[in-house]
Amino acid sequence: MQQLRTSELLVTLPDDGSGPLHGRLEQELRTAIRSGRLAADTAMPSTRALAAQLGVSRGVVVEAYEQLVAEGYLTGHERSATRVACKAVPPRPARDEEPSAPLLEFDFRPGRPDVSQFPRGAWLRSLRRALGDAGNEQLGYPDRRGMPELREALATYLNRVRGAAADSGQVVISNGFSQGLALVCEVLRADGARRVAVENPSHAGSRQAIIAAGLEAVGIPVDEDGLRVDALEQARVDAVLVTPAHQYPTGGVLPPERRAELVAWATRRNPLIIEDDYDAEYRYDREPIGCIQGLAPDRVVYGGSASKTLAPGLRIGWLIVPAAMADRVAAVKERTDNGTATLDQLAFADFLTRGEHDRHLRRMRPIYRQRRDALLAALARHLPALRPAGTAAGLHLLAWLPKGTDEEAFAARAAERGVGVYTLASYRLAGPVDAGIIFGYSGLSETAIETGIRRMAEGEGHLRAAS
Repeated sequence: MQQLRTSELLVTLPDDGSGPLHGRLEQELRTAIRSGRLAADTAMPSTRALAAQLGVSRGVVVEAYEQLVAEGYLTGHERSATRVACKAVPPRPARDEEPSAPLLEFDFRPGRPDVSQFPRGAWLRSLRRALGDAGNEQLGYPDRRGMPELREALATYLNRVRGAAADSGQVVISNGFSQGLALVCEVLRADGARRVAVENPSHAGSRQAIIAAGLEAVGIPVDEDGLRVDALEQARVDAVLVTPAHQYPTGGVLPPERRAELVAWATRRNPLIIEDDYDAEYRYDREPIGCIQGLAPDRVVYGGSASKTLAPGLRIGWLIVPAAMADRVAAVKERTDNGTATLDQLAFADFLTRGEHDRHLRRMRPIYRQRRDALLAALARHLPALRPAGTAAGLHLLAWLPKGTDEEAFAARAAERGVGVYTLASYRLAGPVDAGIIFGYSGLSETAIETGIRRMAEGEGHLRAAS
């Protein structure tokens, strides 16, 4: 088997006697061009250089090139390099491919910030400073817990803004909250844990992370105030995952007495509380309530990320872990991927310490508040039978449908009108839960919100009169 190598290409040339050498070379180059491995306008090696690399006569390469020029795959001009002339041919879709989903002109998908508002200029300045100031040792594999600069900046920020009780040694950097939860679950499993309580309804991705770790997800009901702590007493679980600042997706906020009950339960029964503080900085009716971790640092793992405040694509998350288990969580992180990207961590540390994160939040809160108000007003005008629920916070809103309404059929009709709305179905574990629709409003303008709700309401005459 002979091999053809250029600076950016490796092609295998079969040496099995199946046809002349120039024909085999032609076929290999055709395949490389069709697949996109040789992009349009790529300069090919000279016939002399390619022949030498391949160990064949120059005439073999000349003949192959001439044939591919004739077929339109290559182009050649006197005194210039032979180049790839055509783009890769995209594969044909399979005949049994499912029909494409309706085109959504107004997509109320929840859980996504308005990334068009990402502070590119400030982030670029932080990234440049991080790159310019980083020493050689900082470009190696990071500390298993994360870069010290970011851990220190996060501990300072979370203690100040979220009422946490943390030092940098308890902070572990992860690739978003989902990975952080998976790390904690793996440690729990190794310690003999079997069952983790989750809110019902709750985020499906979090439940999947628990199950993927070999643990059982046990549903605990929620009401308008969030998790029913009294139901935990009979659950016999080793940990509980909770969203106390803004229950996902119903929007309730865990009141002080339930927070105290939750901490007392954890102290008495010895399970771990995993606090998902996913969008607590966005509170519109008052200052955000502090995190539970500050009440019981030895019983709570606190998790957060930049996904809702900045952009999911950054993939920067963090955990505040009780000191007794911090190194074991960090060891799992190291074993998983050897750490989160160093320069991104250093840039975020700079972004935090210079106050850019605070400035961005101050700018975004009124924008999201106005969009939430626009959604409430549009629902009241066009679909008054829907009952909004939850606190004035976050990036989404739950609206209950009248009893007996088929939420899946409602969402399907909306999609036919170009409006994407999302049901409670994927958030439920089991048991009776009223029908509801979740609206993410953060990525739509106020005009788009009004138009989308009006469009969705067309043909929903039975819901356009308040019940």
